[in-house]
Amino acid sequence: MEQLNQSKDIKFLLFVLVSVIYVATVLGNLVIVVTVFYIPNLNTPMYFLLGNLSFVDMILASLVSPKIIVNFVKKHKTISFTECFTQIFLLHLLGGVEMVLLVSMAYDRYVAIRKPLHYMTIMNKKVCILLIVTSWFLGLLHSGLQIPFVVNLPFCGSNVVDSIFCDLPLVAKLACIDTYIVQIVIVANSGMISLSCFIILLISYSLILITIRNHSPTGQSKAHSTLSAHITVVILSFGPCIFIYIWPFSNHSVDKFLAVFYTVITPILNPIIYTLNKEIKNAMKRFRSYYLNFS
Repeated sequence: MEQLNQSKDIKFLLFVLVSVIYVATVLGNLVIVVTVFYIPNLNTPMYFLLGNLSFVDMILASLVSPKIIVNFVKKHKTISFTECFTQIFLLHLLGGVEMVLLVSMAYDRYVAIRKPLHYMTIMNKKVCILLIVTSWFLGLLHSGLQIPFVVNLPFCGSNVVDSIFCDLPLVAKLACIDTYIVQIVIVANSGMISLSCFIILLISYSLILITIRNHSPTGQSKAHSTLSAHITVVILSFGPCIFIYIWPFSNHSVDKFLAVFYTVITPILNPIIYTLNKEIKNAMKRFRSYYLNFS
């Protein structure tokens, strides 16, 4: 009985914790989206891409967190076949979009630092919109190529997904046939894309950091501040994906932790990291002052 009460206490604490994190995630990312698209000073390619990244993080968190919160108070934790594969499709769609957006942001910083005089010419409005459209197209392609391999599998055994949400590797294991080829496709698609993008981003940011050594101390300070935020977000976003889809863990406990980290924790870290930027801070203060005066 004591263990049961402890279990209920832990569930309640987790329910409160995840609920608070989810609300903070939505509000934090929403504030960034509104601030970026409302304040004229932030009407630049970098912040345009950041606003779109925050929008994606807000939707990504909303795909998983509400279900986790509900499951803390439900006795029978179930998800329908259709809901499960819809969740998989949207998670990989948004994950793909986020990857391309992070690569786009790296390209934006590369142009800004390597070719500052031509920055606004190269990163014009049409290019920014093209980058956003491309990110959604590639995300759709990334997700759409994998789903058919799993959704048509025969499921006749266990129907228990040992995770906080439906994902391709775990659902594929529930099939009553050998899914070795399907697992290879998943690793080739999700795992290798995540790893390749991560390596490209690390190389890109390393080249940028080498370039800014020749800048003035003031320019170096500003560039280091911006790049530190970008690099931190890249590591937090790609790290869990690489381990989940490539690293051969036999115990799912590590995968579960990384799954929670990627879908619940990472989306709230982005607004925390980016709001450390002085421009974002000042813009938020101006927006808040304007809103209070207007009220």
